[in-house]
Amino acid sequence: MPWKAILRQLWLPALVFVVLLTATAGSTSFYFPPLTEVLTTLWEELAHGGLVEDLLFSLRNILLGLALATVVGVGAGLVIGEIRTLRLATAPLLDFARATPTVGFVPVIILTLGIGSGPKVFLIFLGSVWPILLNTVSGVQAIGPAVHETARGYRIPWPLRLRRVILPGALPQILAGIRVALSIAVVLMVVSEIYGSPVGLGNFILQSGSSFHVAETWAGTILIGVLGYGLSVLLLLVEHRVLGWYHQRAPRVRSTRPVPAEHTDSTESAKSNGVVV
Repeated sequence: MPWKAILRQLWLPALVFVVLLTATAGSTSFYFPPLTEVLTTLWEELAHGGLVEDLLFSLRNILLGLALATVVGVGAGLVIGEIRTLRLATAPLLDFARATPTVGFVPVIILTLGIGSGPKVFLIFLGSVWPILLNTVSGVQAIGPAVHETARGYRIPWPLRLRRVILPGALPQILAGIRVALSIAVVLMVVSEIYGSPVGLGNFILQSGSSFHVAETWAGTILIGVLGYGLSVLLLLVEHRVLGWYHQRAPRVRSTRPVPAEHTDSTESAKSNGVVV
Protein backbone atom coordinates (compact mmCIF):
# COMPACT_ATOMS: atom_id res chain seq x y z
CA MET A 1 0.00 0.00 0.00
CA PRO A 2 1.49 3.41 -0.97
CA TRP A 3 2.49 5.87 1.72
CA LYS A 4 -0.14 8.37 0.59
CA ALA A 5 -2.87 5.76 1.04
CA ILE A 6 -1.53 4.92 4.52
CA LEU A 7 -1.57 8.61 5.49
CA ARG A 8 -5.13 8.95 4.22
CA GLN A 9 -6.13 6.03 6.45
CA LEU A 10 -4.29 7.09 9.60
CA TRP A 11 -4.44 10.89 9.80
CA LEU A 12 -7.85 10.97 11.51
CA PRO A 13 -7.07 8.26 14.14
CA ALA A 14 -3.79 10.05 14.88
CA LEU A 15 -5.63 13.34 15.29
CA VAL A 16 -8.21 11.76 17.63
CA PHE A 17 -5.39 10.20 19.66
CA VAL A 18 -3.64 13.56 20.08
CA VAL A 19 -6.92 15.26 21.05
CA LEU A 20 -7.72 12.59 23.66
CA LEU A 21 -4.17 12.68 24.99
CA THR A 22 -4.37 16.44 25.44
CA ALA A 23 -7.94 16.54 26.77
CA THR A 24 -7.40 13.88 29.44
CA ALA A 25 -3.91 14.97 30.50
CA GLY A 26 -5.07 16.62 33.73
CA SER A 27 -8.19 14.52 34.31
CA THR A 28 -9.08 13.77 37.93
CA SER A 29 -12.32 11.93 37.09
CA PHE A 30 -12.63 8.42 38.46
CA TYR A 31 -14.42 7.19 35.34
CA PHE A 32 -12.23 8.97 32.76
CA PRO A 33 -8.57 8.58 33.78
CA PRO A 34 -5.76 10.16 31.72
CA LEU A 35 -5.02 8.35 28.48
CA THR A 36 -1.38 7.98 29.51
CA GLU A 37 -2.48 6.01 32.58
CA VAL A 38 -4.71 3.77 30.45
CA LEU A 39 -1.90 3.09 27.96
CA THR A 40 0.55 2.38 30.77
CA THR A 41 -1.91 -0.07 32.32
CA LEU A 42 -2.43 -1.73 28.93
CA TRP A 43 1.32 -2.20 28.48
CA GLU A 44 1.74 -3.61 31.99
CA GLU A 45 -1.13 -6.06 31.50
CA LEU A 46 0.31 -7.22 28.19
CA ALA A 47 3.83 -7.53 29.53
CA HIS A 48 3.25 -8.95 32.99
CA GLY A 49 -0.45 -9.82 33.30
CA GLY A 50 -2.63 -12.41 31.64
CA LEU A 51 -3.96 -10.12 28.91
CA VAL A 52 -1.93 -11.83 26.19
CA GLU A 53 -3.66 -15.13 26.96
CA ASP A 54 -7.05 -13.40 26.84
CA LEU A 55 -6.12 -11.77 23.52
CA LEU A 56 -5.05 -15.05 21.92
CA PHE A 57 -8.19 -16.81 23.16
CA SER A 58 -10.46 -14.14 21.69
CA LEU A 59 -8.50 -13.93 18.44
CA ARG A 60 -8.70 -17.69 17.94
CA ASN A 61 -12.46 -17.68 18.49
CA ILE A 62 -12.94 -14.86 15.97
CA LEU A 63 -10.79 -16.51 13.30
CA LEU A 64 -12.37 -19.95 13.72
CA GLY A 65 -15.93 -18.64 13.75
CA LEU A 66 -15.34 -16.37 10.79
CA ALA A 67 -13.58 -19.10 8.80
CA LEU A 68 -16.48 -21.52 9.34
CA ALA A 69 -18.98 -18.80 8.42
CA THR A 70 -17.04 -18.03 5.24
CA VAL A 71 -16.90 -21.66 4.10
CA VAL A 72 -20.56 -22.36 4.82
CA GLY A 73 -21.85 -18.95 3.69
CA VAL A 74 -19.96 -18.92 0.38
CA GLY A 75 -20.72 -22.56 -0.43
CA ALA A 76 -24.42 -22.29 0.33
CA GLY A 77 -24.69 -18.85 -1.26
CA LEU A 78 -23.22 -20.03 -4.56
CA VAL A 79 -25.68 -22.91 -4.78
CA ILE A 80 -28.71 -20.85 -3.68
CA GLY A 81 -27.83 -17.98 -5.98
CA GLU A 82 -27.37 -20.25 -8.97
CA ILE A 83 -30.58 -22.30 -8.57
CA ARG A 84 -33.61 -20.02 -8.86
CA THR A 85 -36.10 -22.49 -7.36
CA LEU A 86 -33.94 -22.97 -4.29
CA ARG A 87 -33.45 -19.22 -3.98
CA LEU A 88 -37.19 -18.55 -3.96
CA ALA A 89 -37.83 -21.37 -1.49
CA THR A 90 -35.19 -20.22 1.02
CA ALA A 91 -35.89 -16.47 0.80
CA PRO A 92 -38.37 -16.36 3.75
CA LEU A 93 -36.05 -18.41 5.94
CA LEU A 94 -33.05 -16.24 5.11
CA ASP A 95 -34.99 -13.05 5.79
CA PHE A 96 -36.16 -14.42 9.14
CA ALA A 97 -32.64 -15.49 10.13
CA ARG A 98 -31.21 -12.12 9.13
CA ALA A 99 -33.79 -10.24 11.22
CA THR A 100 -33.28 -12.38 14.33
CA PRO A 101 -30.63 -10.88 16.71
CA THR A 102 -27.94 -13.44 17.37
CA VAL A 103 -27.29 -12.01 20.84
CA GLY A 104 -30.63 -13.45 21.92
CA PHE A 105 -29.19 -16.96 21.46
CA VAL A 106 -26.36 -16.38 23.96
CA PRO A 107 -28.18 -17.75 27.07
CA VAL A 108 -29.51 -20.76 25.17
CA ILE A 109 -26.12 -21.60 23.66
CA ILE A 110 -24.33 -21.27 27.01
CA LEU A 111 -27.02 -23.36 28.72
CA THR A 112 -26.83 -26.18 26.18
CA LEU A 113 -23.15 -26.13 25.12
CA GLY A 114 -21.38 -24.85 28.22
CA ILE A 115 -18.79 -22.13 28.72
CA GLY A 116 -15.82 -23.51 26.77
CA SER A 117 -14.37 -22.26 23.51
CA GLY A 118 -16.81 -24.22 21.32
CA PRO A 119 -19.94 -22.23 22.20
CA LYS A 120 -18.08 -18.95 21.50
CA VAL A 121 -17.01 -20.15 18.06
CA PHE A 122 -20.51 -21.42 17.30
CA LEU A 123 -22.09 -18.11 18.32
CA ILE A 124 -19.65 -16.13 16.15
CA PHE A 125 -20.34 -18.49 13.27
CA LEU A 126 -24.09 -18.16 13.74
CA GLY A 127 -24.01 -14.37 13.60
CA SER A 128 -21.40 -14.02 10.85
CA VAL A 129 -22.72 -16.53 8.33
CA TRP A 130 -25.79 -14.53 7.26
CA PRO A 131 -24.13 -11.42 5.76
CA ILE A 132 -21.65 -13.64 3.92
CA LEU A 133 -24.39 -15.92 2.59
CA LEU A 134 -26.71 -13.08 1.54
CA ASN A 135 -23.90 -11.13 -0.13
CA THR A 136 -22.84 -14.25 -1.99
CA VAL A 137 -26.37 -14.78 -3.28
CA SER A 138 -26.53 -11.12 -4.30
CA GLY A 139 -23.15 -11.37 -6.04
CA VAL A 140 -24.25 -14.43 -8.03
CA GLN A 141 -27.45 -12.65 -9.10
CA ALA A 142 -25.43 -9.60 -10.20
CA ILE A 143 -23.48 -11.60 -12.80
CA GLY A 144 -24.68 -10.70 -16.28
CA PRO A 145 -26.91 -13.16 -18.16
CA ALA A 146 -24.44 -13.15 -21.07
CA VAL A 147 -21.82 -14.75 -18.83
CA HIS A 148 -24.19 -17.59 -17.92
CA GLU A 149 -25.26 -18.08 -21.52
CA THR A 150 -21.65 -18.19 -22.72
CA ALA A 151 -20.73 -20.77 -20.08
CA ARG A 152 -23.72 -22.91 -21.02
CA GLY A 153 -22.96 -22.49 -24.70
CA TYR A 154 -19.48 -23.91 -24.20
CA ARG A 155 -21.06 -26.75 -22.15
CA ILE A 156 -18.86 -26.10 -19.13
CA PRO A 157 -19.78 -28.60 -16.38
CA TRP A 158 -21.75 -27.09 -13.52
CA PRO A 159 -19.12 -27.70 -10.78
CA LEU A 160 -16.40 -26.17 -12.97
CA ARG A 161 -18.65 -23.26 -13.93
CA LEU A 162 -19.43 -22.66 -10.27
CA ARG A 163 -15.74 -22.61 -9.34
CA ARG A 164 -14.23 -20.76 -12.31
CA VAL A 165 -17.03 -18.48 -13.49
CA ILE A 166 -19.59 -17.83 -10.74
CA LEU A 167 -17.19 -17.60 -7.78
CA PRO A 168 -14.82 -15.03 -9.35
CA GLY A 169 -17.78 -12.96 -10.55
CA ALA A 170 -19.34 -12.86 -7.08
CA LEU A 171 -16.05 -12.39 -5.21
CA PRO A 172 -16.33 -8.59 -4.73
CA GLN A 173 -19.71 -9.01 -3.03
CA ILE A 174 -18.42 -11.96 -1.00
CA LEU A 175 -15.50 -9.99 0.42
CA ALA A 176 -17.81 -7.09 1.24
CA GLY A 177 -19.96 -9.54 3.20
CA ILE A 178 -16.90 -10.86 5.05
CA ARG A 179 -16.01 -7.31 6.10
CA VAL A 180 -19.50 -6.86 7.55
CA ALA A 181 -19.28 -10.27 9.23
CA LEU A 182 -15.96 -9.32 10.83
CA SER A 183 -17.49 -6.44 12.78
CA ILE A 184 -20.34 -8.72 13.90
CA ALA A 185 -17.81 -11.37 14.97
CA VAL A 186 -15.95 -8.89 17.20
CA VAL A 187 -19.19 -7.83 18.91
CA LEU A 188 -20.32 -11.42 19.46
CA MET A 189 -16.88 -12.35 20.77
CA VAL A 190 -17.16 -9.71 23.49
CA VAL A 191 -20.77 -10.58 24.37
CA SER A 192 -20.14 -14.33 24.56
CA GLU A 193 -17.10 -13.88 26.79
CA ILE A 194 -18.90 -11.46 29.10
CA TYR A 195 -21.84 -13.81 29.71
CA GLY A 196 -20.03 -17.09 30.12
CA SER A 197 -16.27 -17.45 29.91
CA PRO A 198 -13.41 -17.66 32.40
CA VAL A 199 -10.96 -16.19 29.90
CA GLY A 200 -11.00 -13.74 26.99
CA LEU A 201 -11.09 -9.99 26.44
CA GLY A 202 -14.79 -9.82 27.29
CA ASN A 203 -14.14 -11.56 30.59
CA PHE A 204 -11.22 -9.21 31.27
CA ILE A 205 -13.47 -6.17 30.82
CA LEU A 206 -16.18 -7.73 32.99
CA GLN A 207 -13.81 -8.56 35.84
CA SER A 208 -12.12 -5.15 35.67
CA GLY A 209 -15.43 -3.30 35.68
CA SER A 210 -16.81 -5.40 38.53
CA SER A 211 -13.71 -4.58 40.59
CA PHE A 212 -13.94 -0.86 39.71
CA HIS A 213 -10.53 -0.95 38.00
CA VAL A 214 -11.42 1.73 35.50
CA ALA A 215 -8.01 1.97 33.84
CA GLU A 216 -7.97 -1.78 33.18
CA THR A 217 -11.50 -1.59 31.78
CA TRP A 218 -10.54 1.17 29.36
CA ALA A 219 -7.35 -0.70 28.45
CA GLY A 220 -9.34 -3.81 27.50
CA THR A 221 -11.78 -1.72 25.48
CA ILE A 222 -8.96 -0.03 23.56
CA LEU A 223 -7.33 -3.39 22.89
CA ILE A 224 -10.58 -4.76 21.43
CA GLY A 225 -10.82 -1.71 19.17
CA VAL A 226 -7.23 -2.16 18.01
CA LEU A 227 -7.87 -5.86 17.39
CA GLY A 228 -10.95 -5.15 15.28
CA TYR A 229 -9.24 -2.38 13.33
CA GLY A 230 -6.16 -4.51 12.68
CA LEU A 231 -8.23 -7.40 11.37
CA SER A 232 -10.21 -5.02 9.18
CA VAL A 233 -7.05 -3.53 7.66
CA LEU A 234 -5.61 -7.01 7.09
CA LEU A 235 -8.80 -8.09 5.34
CA LEU A 236 -8.72 -4.94 3.21
CA LEU A 237 -5.15 -5.69 2.13
CA VAL A 238 -6.17 -9.24 1.19
CA GLU A 239 -9.11 -7.85 -0.77
CA HIS A 240 -6.90 -5.47 -2.77
CA ARG A 241 -4.49 -8.31 -3.39
CA VAL A 242 -7.15 -10.78 -4.57
CA LEU A 243 -9.29 -8.22 -6.43
CA GLY A 244 -6.55 -6.28 -8.17
CA TRP A 245 -8.55 -6.44 -11.39
CA TYR A 246 -11.57 -4.97 -9.60
CA HIS A 247 -9.80 -2.08 -7.86
CA GLN A 248 -7.49 -1.13 -10.71
CA ARG A 249 -7.56 2.45 -11.94
CA ALA A 250 -9.31 3.50 -15.07
CA PRO A 251 -7.02 3.91 -18.11
CA ARG A 252 -5.44 7.30 -18.41
CA VAL A 253 -6.88 9.77 -20.85
CA ARG A 254 -4.49 10.67 -23.62
CA SER A 255 -3.13 14.16 -23.29
CA THR A 256 -4.00 16.43 -26.21
CA ARG A 257 -0.68 17.87 -27.25
CA PRO A 258 -0.52 20.47 -30.04
CA VAL A 259 0.16 18.94 -33.45
CA PRO A 260 3.04 20.48 -35.40
CA ALA A 261 2.06 22.44 -38.47
CA GLU A 262 4.07 20.28 -40.86
CA HIS A 263 2.34 17.15 -39.54
CA THR A 264 -1.06 18.78 -40.09
CA ASP A 265 -0.13 19.71 -43.65
CA SER A 266 1.07 16.17 -44.43
CA THR A 267 -2.12 14.71 -42.93
CA GLU A 268 -4.35 16.95 -45.02
CA SER A 269 -2.30 16.07 -48.12
CA ALA A 270 -2.69 12.37 -47.42
CA LYS A 271 -6.43 12.73 -46.93
CA SER A 272 -6.76 14.60 -50.23
CA ASN A 273 -4.99 11.69 -51.95
CA GLY A 274 -7.44 9.19 -50.46
CA VAL A 275 -5.07 7.83 -47.83
CA VAL A 276 -6.58 7.23 -44.39
CA VAL A 277 -4.15 8.09 -41.58
